[in-house]
Amino acid sequence: MSLSDFRLSRPRTLPDALKHLSERAGSIRVLAGGTDLLPSMRQKLFEPEHVLDLRQIKELRGIHETEQGIEIGALTTLHEIEHSQLLRQQYPVLVEAAKTVASPLIRNMGTIGGNICLDTRCLWYNQSLAWRKSCGFCIKKDGNLCHVAPGGTKCWAAFSGDTPPALLCLNAEVEIVAASAIRRIPLRDFYTGEGDDYRRLRPGELVSKVILPHSSSGYRGAYRKLRVRGSIDYPLAGVAVAVKRSNGHIEDIQIALTAVNPAPVLVKGLNIFLNNGGIDESAADHAGELAARTAKPLTTSALTPEYRREIIRVFTKRALLAAIES
Repeated sequence: MSLSDFRLSRPRTLPDALKHLSERAGSIRVLAGGTDLLPSMRQKLFEPEHVLDLRQIKELRGIHETEQGIEIGALTTLHEIEHSQLLRQQYPVLVEAAKTVASPLIRNMGTIGGNICLDTRCLWYNQSLAWRKSCGFCIKKDGNLCHVAPGGTKCWAAFSGDTPPALLCLNAEVEIVAASAIRRIPLRDFYTGEGDDYRRLRPGELVSKVILPHSSSGYRGAYRKLRVRGSIDYPLAGVAVAVKRSNGHIEDIQIALTAVNPAPVLVKGLNIFLNNGGIDESAADHAGELAARTAKPLTTSALTPEYRREIIRVFTKRALLAAIES
């Protein structure tokens, strides 16, 4: 599968990059690490006239401590996050999630910004042009039919990034820049819950950094992931758990899911576990049930929705007990 013709731009500064985006809005794609974009272009899922390679922009890299918290540049690689002692000490659940992404070679190229903006995936969508054409295409690309929910008007392609559920647990924010404006929003507001139009990123905008607040520092955490192979594969179900303890009591619990909804989602109803002195097997089972009810897996992968929902229940229990014991 060959790439279609396109013009490649390699700006060295953020203002130059934003100028390119503004001038070519609608006909340009952004390349950070390229680990998701280039395979998709080979499958003819994207055929942009222009590709904007951001890798020369140094101001979008690095992990820095500020008065507000920890700022992570969008071009910071997953390898750098995996091996950051600062993040391991203060935000360990993010490190746990980052080190499960694909393989070491891909983590060396893949970026935190790219993982946040990862395209949603579906058994019917992430295929070659010839395969998709034989099925009559789908709502997400070139058609008006949903193979997952026949007759439905909503795209159910699943979001499958590993780091966003960990970032949701840490109450992370993202900074979004354009040629004329900068805005900062909670990561939980970045996703729409729609498989085809899955993120709130306007034409001409870039995610420039991730901000982890000081208030989330010190949460103990764990991440559990289901995939067919032990490396390379995207998650078919993923659970991130972050727990804050003080004086022997649980002050806060955050649980977030990935790969079982069109967006990464936080599990609600966890306040019942606070200030009870600890989490036992029964409480962990209850948390697993809450997570399983939050998960909405459909037939977007080769594994059945029932199995993936059950895995969410089991992984939530295991991750919560592991976070409590860490």
